[in-house]
Amino acid sequence: MASEVDGPAAGEPEVEIWTDGGCKPNPGPGGWAAVLRFRGRERELSGAELVTTNNRMELTAAAAALEALTRPCRVVLHTDSEYVRNGITRWHTGWVRRNWRNAAGDPVANIDLWQRLLAAEKRHVVEWRWVRGHSGDPMNERADRLATAAREGLAG
Repeated sequence: MASEVDGPAAGEPEVEIWTDGGCKPNPGPGGWAAVLRFRGRERELSGAELVTTNNRMELTAAAAALEALTRPCRVVLHTDSEYVRNGITRWHTGWVRRNWRNAAGDPVANIDLWQRLLAAEKRHVVEWRWVRGHSGDPMNERADRLATAAREGLAG
């Protein structure tokens, strides 16, 4: 279950993750990235799609980062996407209750990725932190550069 603040379970390691995704134009070619930090070690993940949206890339980054963890962990995941943070911490319970319909009764956008993210999160205790994008947070800027490079790599 998603939560904004959960304490660590005994014996679970803490992993910090920074994610970002983007498109240019939106929709269009997009890239996503994540930087994972555990006990002083770091791992970078990234990918791209030819035709996608900014929100899909943000969701993909978070899901891929959590899927990369090999055992249950206490995670602090930093995202500059209010869409991702609000969806996972507030909106998804209503969507599930309404059979994946939003408050207006329309199908939830990106249901495949929301379901993927919920499944990936289930193994972990995740604290979701929103950071303002392009505001000088070094790790958020790093994730942004990786996502941009992945997107730009599609042309080359």
